[in-house]
Amino acid sequence: MTDADHVFYEFSDALLFPGYFGWNWDALSDCLRDLNWLPADGYLIIVENAPWLGSSSAEDRHTLFRILSRAVHYWASPLGQPDGKGVPFKVLLLCDRDEEAALLRQEVARAVHNMR
Repeated sequence: MTDADHVFYEFSDALLFPGYFGWNWDALSDCLRDLNWLPADGYLIIVENAPWLGSSSAEDRHTLFRILSRAVHYWASPLGQPDGKGVPFKVLLLCDRDEEAALLRQEVARAVHNMR
């Protein structure tokens, strides 16, 4: 998922996004916070080769990190959720080396911090 188009495709394919998915960042955010076509007690998103995620554009990469963070917080909130309970929504970014993981952790923190 080195660019936005591949990110949209992979998420749409993996999570069976509906035909009305708009193939843009807002649509990705909306679908990740809806998922009514894929009901579950919890969600786990696993991204392999995470250091390459959005590597063609730092701006797109940070946008994706912010969208994923918003989805995690949305699902964790009991407001508007079935039975008034949060739903686990976790994102696991897989890296081959500890150095990659440390750099990715810092980048995610910067992206999420900048959305406040």
